[in-house]
Amino acid sequence: PSSISHTHDYNFILSLLGSSSKALGTSDVPKSEALEATKYAIEVGFCHIDGAHLYQKEEQVGQREDIFYTSKLWATFLRPELVQPALEKSLKNLQLDYVDLYIIHFPVALKPGDELLPRDENGKIIMDTVDFCHTWEALEKCKDAGLTKSIGVSNFNHQQLERILNKPGLKYKPVCNQVECHPYFNQSKLLDFCKSNDIVLVANAALGSQRLKGWVNLNHPVLLEDPVLHAIAKKHKQTSAVIALRYQLQRGVVVLVFDFELTTEDMKAIDGLNRNMRYYLAP
Repeated sequence: PSSISHTHDYNFILSLLGSSSKALGTSDVPKSEALEATKYAIEVGFCHIDGAHLYQKEEQVGQREDIFYTSKLWATFLRPELVQPALEKSLKNLQLDYVDLYIIHFPVALKPGDELLPRDENGKIIMDTVDFCHTWEALEKCKDAGLTKSIGVSNFNHQQLERILNKPGLKYKPVCNQVECHPYFNQSKLLDFCKSNDIVLVANAALGSQRLKGWVNLNHPVLLEDPVLHAIAKKHKQTSAVIALRYQLQRGVVVLVFDFELTTEDMKAIDGLNRNMRYYLAP
């Protein structure tokens, strides 16, 4: 619809250097180390910090001037009346007046409360019944209130994206969809869908994951040890990690930026690594 507006152009993020605060998102990382890591990332040129309520590190990575800051709405706050208070709490922790991008972390809702992953007496996660289209309307209001410049989603498949895009009265469509995406799980169909709808696909776990126990299937092979990546890395005098990231960049997926290009043969070889293999486990 012509009423849909993109007042904060997200496409320029394709040229941004991004850092995820998920790397700081474990209780093992002291506050001082989180602060030092953030400071160092900014000093060496990172200007996009990707945070979330789930990572529990927003107080450590707050305060910025020329930083593009992304935060996420956690699954326990998907009820429409909880959305703005959740964003305001993040802003308070970050000591910011607004974030540049606010996204729905997961398309499923969990029981509201203080627990990140609420469970019953049998250890089963307690779900909540919320239509994420209603959550999206609350995000639109946050944008109109000036609390965020842009709004998007994370971990949505194309059917879930279509529900938002086809929602009656849609005011702003998602500017991005952040999903697990790497050579072993290249999301080619979802990428094509996002491109056709002017939605930027942002790669999470672009290097194959941090192999965090409880969050990742540790039985899967290590992406960066793949012989195809090693061979291409040797050819370009780079590392396997750089090759994996450059592969995404040339596909139009948001990751880090580099000053060399992979050949058509390189790209086809890495395309062939796809196994539809997801590292991260759903909550």
